[in-house]
Amino acid sequence: MAASTAAKARMTTTAPPSLSSLKSLNPSSPFSLPFPPSPVSLRRHSLHITNVLSHPTSPSPIPTHTSRFPPSEPRKGSDILVEALEREGVNHVFAYPGGASMEIHQALTRSNAIKNILPRHEQGGVFAAEGYARATGKPGVCIATSGPGATNLVSGLADALLDSIPIVAITGQVPRRMIGTDAFQETPIVEVTRSITKHNYLVLNVEDIPRIVKEAFFLASSGRPGPVLIDIPKDVQQQLVVPDWDQPMRLNGYVSRLPKTPDFGLLEQIVRLIGESKKPVLYVGGGCLNSSEELKRFVELTGIPVASTLMGLGAFPGSDDLSLRMLGMHGTVYANYAVDQSDLLLAFGVRFDDRVTGKLEAFASRAKIVHIDIDSAEIGKNKIPHVSICADVKLALNGLNKIFESKEGSVKGEFSQWREELAAQKMNYPLSFKTFGEAIPPQYAIQVLDELTNGSAIISTGVGQHQMWAAQFYKYNRPRQWLTSSGLGAMGFGLPAAIGAAVGRPDCVVVDIDGDGSFIMNVQELATIRVEQLPVKIMLLNNQHLGMVVQWEDRFYKSNRAHTFLGDPENESEIFPDMLKFAEACNIEAARVTKKGELRAAIQKMLDYPGPYLLDVIVPHQEHVLPMIPSGGAFKDVITEGDGRSSH
Repeated sequence: MAASTAAKARMTTTAPPSLSSLKSLNPSSPFSLPFPPSPVSLRRHSLHITNVLSHPTSPSPIPTHTSRFPPSEPRKGSDILVEALEREGVNHVFAYPGGASMEIHQALTRSNAIKNILPRHEQGGVFAAEGYARATGKPGVCIATSGPGATNLVSGLADALLDSIPIVAITGQVPRRMIGTDAFQETPIVEVTRSITKHNYLVLNVEDIPRIVKEAFFLASSGRPGPVLIDIPKDVQQQLVVPDWDQPMRLNGYVSRLPKTPDFGLLEQIVRLIGESKKPVLYVGGGCLNSSEELKRFVELTGIPVASTLMGLGAFPGSDDLSLRMLGMHGTVYANYAVDQSDLLLAFGVRFDDRVTGKLEAFASRAKIVHIDIDSAEIGKNKIPHVSICADVKLALNGLNKIFESKEGSVKGEFSQWREELAAQKMNYPLSFKTFGEAIPPQYAIQVLDELTNGSAIISTGVGQHQMWAAQFYKYNRPRQWLTSSGLGAMGFGLPAAIGAAVGRPDCVVVDIDGDGSFIMNVQELATIRVEQLPVKIMLLNNQHLGMVVQWEDRFYKSNRAHTFLGDPENESEIFPDMLKFAEACNIEAARVTKKGELRAAIQKMLDYPGPYLLDVIVPHQEHVLPMIPSGGAFKDVITEGDGRSSH
């Protein structure tokens, strides 16, 4: 077995501790127990994970599993792979067959535990696996054949890496003897994906399959989560062998570098900084999604207002009085004001992304910065903190909460003047939009959807203006309710992600808020929704343009249209393409609404319909996403007025 490792290791959730690791904690620290040691991430430019170590790690306990085969009966590598997935608790995979992966699909038909959701494109499969992982917190699994099947996974792997999403991607490969000969449908997918996976494997020995699958799931979900790829040649899939399910993992180097329990002295230092502060702000990201309860308790104890990144929406309830909603390029004025004026910025589970910070020197320039993140590579990468802890945010928040709970009195009242100042900003600069006759403002459509679903739906999106409006005007009150391609910004994400969410969370209403440009990129997945009878609702904000690019054309290119009109140039007044006919072709119920007065009833009808439904909402292309801080700008550059109807 040969293994290849990404130069960039990506990690976010905590692995369960071993008894020995708990015993090794500093007994003098009040946080030795019951806190498990949290994983540490490695600096991505220097990490190399080897799969052959002299002292292999003991495997995690395997749940009870009944094999279809007698223990001593040889079986194909493909059957071993499927059973290994079953042993990891996998119930669903998103797999598209081809010549090099046929053996795996044949084995899947023999499994009583795993159901395949057949996408209509491999990119749809990997995005659906991401949607499943984002909605459930469990690793999503996708499978593709060699060559073009494998390369069609690339955008999804890159997306999962940037957003720290645990997925395991399995690809078929040409037989071992043909590797490197430019065989039919051969691509060196391990090399292609080396820098966009947390780790990847080329399986050259059928006996390694049980260990590799075990390692892949551990790597994908421990530390900072991320995508892991397993490439299996066809002849390895066909080999017969008796599997050894008790092989230990060989990840000592990786495990030894996982973060430890937060240092008590550093936690006390953070508490002192909070006590000295007059204008503290929490800046929370995707790293807090598994720490929602601890975060809410921390805010309850301290009274510190919370600004969320795009990835962090839902970690703290958006409808709470202390929520400042989203910060950054299209964040609220009051969230960006709070960061700009703050004297203490508590950055938890974030990476100081450029779409949040804008001009780095001007971002939180008055504040002392505390940065807690599980990935050491993120600490000090863009902004140098005054205090940093490389640890699981959940453990750090638990520790901070215990310190505050042990103190007499409360710090909450000390920030009342600051909260009043921010409340005034909320009153003066609310999120708003204008209405022009019976035209439907896209922001209003999302607002109505929020009201009619009581803010409880799982929302997926494509990428563009509709994505930002969905972030602004839908209130996310719990984690894993908001599924969007944040770091990569991959158009076509919304529909397949909704499929994954509907599979993983059949108890929830799932709505894909999409734009016409993004939707059409994976429109073929309507067939998957129909065949699998998934009750996904699609609210399409159709403006016949690439809306976000049009907005930038309006603002920075004198409204010169450079291939951003998606309709028919010979008949611009006609809606083209007719999205209702795509739905009709897949036997999916659909309707179109063009007037504001008819919108609420149309959305209610969509939600009441028992199966999948597409609502084509025609909106004006002149709308702009506001507020907006231009790329590389600072808070002082914020734009709050204007649209495509004005000249800029």
